[in-house]
Amino acid sequence: MSAPAPSPLAIAAEPLPRQDEVLTEAALVFVAELHRRFAARRAELLARRGERRAEIARTSTLDFLPDTAQVREGDWKVAPAPAALNDRRVEITGPTDRKMTINALNSGARVWLADFEDASAPTWENVVLGQLNLIDAYERRIDFTDERTGKSYALKPADQLATVVMRPRGWHLEERHLRFEGGPASGSLVDFGLYFFHNAKRLIDLGKGPYFYLPKTESHLEARLWNDIFVFAQDYVGIPQGTVRATVLIETITAAYEMDEILYELRDHAAGLNAGRWDYLFSIVKNFRDGGEKFVLPDRNAVTMTAPFMRAYTELLVRTCHKRGAHAIGGMAAFIPSRKDAEVNKVAFEKVKADKDREAADGFDGSWVAHPDLVPIATASFDAVLGDKPNQKDRLREDVSVAPGELIAIDSLDAKPTYEGLRNAVQVGIRYIEAWLRGLGAVGIFGLMEDAATAEISRSQIWQWINAGVVFENGLTATADLTREIAAAELAAIRAEVGEEAFASGKWQQAHDLLLQVSLDADYADFLTLPAYDQLLG
Repeated sequence: MSAPAPSPLAIAAEPLPRQDEVLTEAALVFVAELHRRFAARRAELLARRGERRAEIARTSTLDFLPDTAQVREGDWKVAPAPAALNDRRVEITGPTDRKMTINALNSGARVWLADFEDASAPTWENVVLGQLNLIDAYERRIDFTDERTGKSYALKPADQLATVVMRPRGWHLEERHLRFEGGPASGSLVDFGLYFFHNAKRLIDLGKGPYFYLPKTESHLEARLWNDIFVFAQDYVGIPQGTVRATVLIETITAAYEMDEILYELRDHAAGLNAGRWDYLFSIVKNFRDGGEKFVLPDRNAVTMTAPFMRAYTELLVRTCHKRGAHAIGGMAAFIPSRKDAEVNKVAFEKVKADKDREAADGFDGSWVAHPDLVPIATASFDAVLGDKPNQKDRLREDVSVAPGELIAIDSLDAKPTYEGLRNAVQVGIRYIEAWLRGLGAVGIFGLMEDAATAEISRSQIWQWINAGVVFENGLTATADLTREIAAAELAAIRAEVGEEAFASGKWQQAHDLLLQVSLDADYADFLTLPAYDQLLG
């Protein structure tokens, strides 16, 4: 076989330790070929998002697509699940730093969502070394000792490790450290391409395969693009078609109306769908921000998965998945157990159990947790329903019938926005953005593990409440000036909490300013991470 031609991808970053093991010439040629074939379609689909948003602004409604009725009504199923993805009763999520890689694989969860997206700030170090950590894990050379604590970490035997499902960045994000034809590369294609090229055959040898979570999908046409990429990639490295499996996060309101179509486009590669919360609510605010009072959400913590419009979404997801032979995966339990307060843990564990019991009873085949200590709780909830069965795809939920309007019936909630909700959105927004600007994507805040979706819904609610002129229970009106006042008070409180030295060495003022920018600007930013990426060092 002749040597590959030099890659047209240019690296625009200082070298990292061992980066040559990831950024090999052959891998970069593959990633460049992905760009040559698919980057134009990516750009077209991103433009289409804007057109659809404009249509929603004009009509303030959504419906199932008339042009794809035959898909929804057809008798078809996705490919059978591979053995490694047949039992997904508990999945743990987290970034791909070295410690998390070992802990997640060892956690007892059936699946680890290895995250290059919302739980990872895309510094060049996180992008490249995250890939390296996964390669090292598959080669079982990832053992290490934490220099700060002296604690050693090592992988359990192979049959006790979680199956990895890798999540690349969404279509909207770019990778400025790799340049293709003079412009930044696609973050999605870089993350997917490097991981697939290096690990597809490795994973097959381990009895698994290249499995992916696809984030921020807004239409079945975006799923079609991913499917075409999978077909090309499998041929390129010489593995059988259908080896790739993809689970799509239904975390945008437009995708909720196209679940059948998304599975259909990916049917030879589809593994299932996942129901999220914060990104889904963020998408509702983003798309219906011109829709008036009936689309104003209350405090984010008041919008549980039992809210009528959220229940319509989750039950439709279970029914759709099981009708098509796909897995339905539930939402996140984000609680971080306290090492000091047993009573706090007791209350939180009861809430986690109730949430997972509900998902299992509704027909979900598995669910997410953010911390290893929650794995046994979620496992018990699904064990109680599944027993020895790997899933409950035989529960077709034919009792479920969801009308288009039920998915956007935000005004079915009795809860209203509160002043404390505004204050919490500011507090969490500043604290998360500050950590993200330092390169951390998964951040413990007020006892919960938060990622970029939390910051997105927080700043979106601030924006929505101000533009809707919400009047809180204390008589104050949501305004830009009130938000600035709360943000200034929070910044002062953080300075007192962390001390002058830590405050000065952090990114606190920068985070404060960025939160206000994306919360108060009249021109709503599609994604907080776009202006934030411009400020991310490294």
